[in-house]
This record gives sequence, structure tokens and C-alpha cells, in this order.
Amino acid sequence: MSFKLHRLVANLAGVALAVQAFPALAQGVSGGSAIGVGAVTDSGPTFADIADLSESAGLVVKAQIRKMVRVEDARAPGLGQGMARFYITAQTQALIAGKAPIGESFAYLVDLPLDAKGKAPKLKKQDVLLFARAVPGRPGELQLVTPTAQQLWSEQAEGRVRGILKSLLSGNAPVKITGVRELMFVPGNLAGQGETQIFLNTKDGSAASITVHHEPGAAPAWGVSFSELVADIGNPPQPETVEWYRLACFLPNTPPQGTNVAEGIEERRQAAADYRMVLGELGECRRTLGQGGRTAS
Repeated sequence: MSFKLHRLVANLAGVALAVQAFPALAQGVSGGSAIGVGAVTDSGPTFADIADLSESAGLVVKAQIRKMVRVEDARAPGLGQGMARFYITAQTQALIAGKAPIGESFAYLVDLPLDAKGKAPKLKKQDVLLFARAVPGRPGELQLVTPTAQQLWSEQAEGRVRGILKSLLSGNAPVKITGVRELMFVPGNLAGQGETQIFLNTKDGSAASITVHHEPGAAPAWGVSFSELVADIGNPPQPETVEWYRLACFLPNTPPQGTNVAEGIEERRQAAADYRMVLGELGECRRTLGQGGRTAS
């Protein structure tokens, strides 16, 4: 390895914290499956995976890999088993999202899985999608936001990423949910009638709530509001939308102790049952790039 490359690798290694902090996540990912649309395979990135990456990235770039140089293992702290770290030089194809200036070419580090013979995937001249951030004071260098933040490009992959970015960056995008603040069930005047209100904590402190409505002889209906407005009862978020992602991926499996403030035992049981019903209808927040689903209580 040349002196110049040694110096560049050393510089990048100092900012490649995402790669070093989560080495186990890199298994079979960075040079792996393209991001698909519609049905997602068990090993391919899911809607939640892409949304996670998109929200973490200051830059989303389409690039073509021009050169790969393996970094000596001794110079790659935190390297996972069966992985190798590579110094990549790439040519910019398109800046899909982000405001930081980016030149015609740039460099970054990525961990890639080795095959049974200890060989790295052949990615030279391959187009990739990168979820990254600029490195302050180091023009021409990028830092991947996670070890899984390099994905093979395809038209379908780019289209899906653009669609999710558009939803996340829209002026009326739902706020990030950080937990459950309070829930309560209030019975109505008739037997079988009542309403559960689930008030949510948000990153910016703005209002968000879920309402579950009960009427005699009918299945419970629910909806969500990401504002002070009344929830749209009977129209819960559709799967693989940002509204669904905010709830399915960030609500705890059970509300924290002390948040169920309904007055009586039966009311508290109903509020808890309604919370479980909402989670059941939202379904699993599936991720395949090494992160978990819902948080524990």
C-alpha cells in the first residue's frame, strides 16, 4: 500500500465510527442485495431498513465504484469475523438527497463479507446507493451512516428510496414517535361503548395520539393523529407508509409502567387490550439489516 493511501486510510479510519461501532451488522450486507419494491425477500432490505437509513443519512448518493483496495486487518479495528475492510474510490452518478457539496469522485470505507475462499465480492464498476454523511474538513471523503449503508443500485431500488425520501421530507410528514405518555379507556353510556385514548411522546414535543373507538355489536375501530386534530377513526395507517413506520417500528411492545391511567381495573384492562390490538393490526416492523423491531417496555 502506498504512503498516500496509508495516510488516506488512516484519516478515514478516524471517522469510520459507524463501521467500527457495529461490526456484527455488516454480515452479508454492504455489497449485498439490491433494495427491491413490493414483496421483500427474507434477506433483502425492508421498508423500515430503508427508512432508517434515509433518516440517518445527510447524503444519499448513487455512485459507481472505480477502485477497491483492501485495508490490512491490523489497520481495521472492530472488523467482524469473515469480513474485510475496503478503501473505495467512487465516481458520483447522482446526488439523490442532501445539501452538502459533493465532487465528481470521493472515497469511503466499507466492510464487505468474504466468500468461503476468502475472496471479496467483485464490485468494481458496479453502481451502488450510499447512505452517508460528509466528513467535516475533509472534502472528497464520505462516511457511511451504518455498515449496511452501501446497497447495490437498481432502478427499482432508486425508485423506492426516492419515494420514501419524498414522504419523510414532505411538509406534513408525521413526527417521530419516542414512546407512550399515557393511555386510558373511558366507557360510554351504553354497554360495549367507549373509547381508548393513547397519547404519544414525540421527538419535537408535538401532539400525536391513537384513538380506539368501541360501539355495541361492532369491532373496535381506530385511527391516529399526528397533530391536535381528531384521529381519523376507521382509517389506520397502511403498511409501508411513513405513518405506519412511525408506529409499527417505534411503539414499545407494552406501555411503560404507570402510563395506564384509566380509573378502574376493567377500564385499565380494556386500555391495555386496545393497545395490544393496535400493535397486532400494525403488524411486525421487519428489519433485515441488523436492527431490532419494536422497543421493549
